[in-house]
Order: sequence, then structure tokens, then C-alpha cells
Amino acid sequence: MAIAPLIIESSELTPEVVLDKDSNVFLFKGKSLPENPLGFYKPILNWIDEYAMQPNASTEVNFKMIYFNTSSSKVFLDIMKKFEAINRSGSKCCINWYYKEDDEEMLEAGEIYSERVNLEFNLIVDEN
Repeated sequence: MAIAPLIIESSELTPEVVLDKDSNVFLFKGKSLPENPLGFYKPILNWIDEYAMQPNASTEVNFKMIYFNTSSSKVFLDIMKKFEAINRSGSKCCINWYYKEDDEEMLEAGEIYSERVNLEFNLIVDEN
């Protein structure tokens, strides 16, 4: 069963999201300050639930966030927990958390997430 890619363009308040099983691209990039986080992230969580039924053999989820608010941070943890469950079911998943070298807050956020999920978790300095 094919699962259509979910691609959401970034806006002033929401990140670019690319969830594409066929090209094996999983990306969250930019700012996340949606006025209605559940409304924005619900289709994304639903897509991941559908993906979990027939995941790729290996999945790398890339977070390249510039800024996010508290309600987004809770949803990010939910997203990571879903990939953690996929990983437990035998399909290898990892999180790549990108941060700017001088962005202590984003590094710290990545460190906190890495302690909260049982997944390969890479903290990567974003050179771009």
C-alpha cells in the first residue's frame, strides 16, 4: 500500500515538513509557533501512524529547527515517541537533531530529547 508524501510549506509560524516514504525523506525545518498546535500537527501524527504500519527498513528523521514554543516541544516528543515505537517493531529509526554552533538552547533541547527517547540520536552542528 503506497502512502502519499505529506509536504507542508513553511510559514512565519509553522515549519516546513516533508514526510516522504518513497524518497526516504523525513524533515522538520524552521520555526514552530502555531496558534493551534494540535490542528497543525494532527495530520502529521496521523501520517506517521499510517507509515508505522509499513515503515521503511531504515528511517532518519531530521529536525532542523530555528525556534519552537513549548506546545510544539510536546508534539515533537510525541513524534519521536512514534518513531521510537517503529524502531522497537524492528525498523531502524534515528533522529538527527541539527543546531547552529552558537545556539546553546537548540543544543540543550536536543540533549533533553535524546534522554527522553530510546533511539539513536545524533546531535549535529548545522554548517548551513
